[in-house]
Amino acid sequence: MKQSLKGILLLLACLCYPGTAVLAAESSHEGIEITVNINDANAEELDELLVGIGPEKAQSIIEFRTQNGKFTSIEQLSEVKGIGPATVEKNRKRIQL
Repeated sequence: MKQSLKGILLLLACLCYPGTAVLAAESSHEGIEITVNINDANAEELDELLVGIGPEKAQSIIEFRTQNGKFTSIEQLSEVKGIGPATVEKNRKRIQL
């Protein structure tokens, strides 16, 4: 009976541990501001540093910038196909011009 109880407690501890590890990792990065200059960054940097931006949207940003010149406002990013106001808001603190 004691071994079964120990096994169950060990199992519960293992199941709970990964979740707390993720929370600890997230909170340890608080205070670090990640920024990216959307006028200078390459597609890989945009993909890695902006929330909700994958490789295709990153390439769309580059193409928009090539065709229209440098971004003059953060809101202008929502003119890129596939990027809406919600994505712009999620990244507002990360974006530099």
